[in-house]
Amino acid sequence: MPLTIRDLKPSADIDLLCDWLHDDRAQFWGMVEKPRGEIEEIYTWLQEQPHLAAYIVELDGDPVALFQTWDPEVDELGTFYDRRPGDIGVHLFLADTPTRKGRTEEVLEFFIEEVISKSGARRAVVEPDASNEASLARLDDYGFKRGPVVQLPHKVAQYAFLDLP
Repeated sequence: MPLTIRDLKPSADIDLLCDWLHDDRAQFWGMVEKPRGEIEEIYTWLQEQPHLAAYIVELDGDPVALFQTWDPEVDELGTFYDRRPGDIGVHLFLADTPTRKGRTEEVLEFFIEEVISKSGARRAVVEPDASNEASLARLDDYGFKRGPVVQLPHKVAQYAFLDLP
């Protein structure tokens, strides 16, 4: 079965979100300590915003990633770097599951093809925590180019950019 993508449904996906985001490895996502109800409220609000979106990627029917997009022209995160027309912001959380192991690049490529490229974006923008070396190494390997390190209201972020075909 191939990779598939669907919109995140906060009430239906709350168990999955809590399993992923309450895990110690999700510390950089900022929700490890948040109660279930608050996570559901956050994602319900997020899915109602026209400039934000959240998706679940599945591989062989198993959820393997949470991706979120944000519009740098609208979102506050876009004010901390030199925005360009055609930018799209991305947050990604990769599941630590046997299904996903060894298939990270395939999952990233699928998301970029199915969501980012189809949106007409010309550049993907990410801003992981600057101390999240595992994430930064993964982005480097994939071809993202590091930009500025910025003090955001909730973290020190390392912006990185991927030019799209």
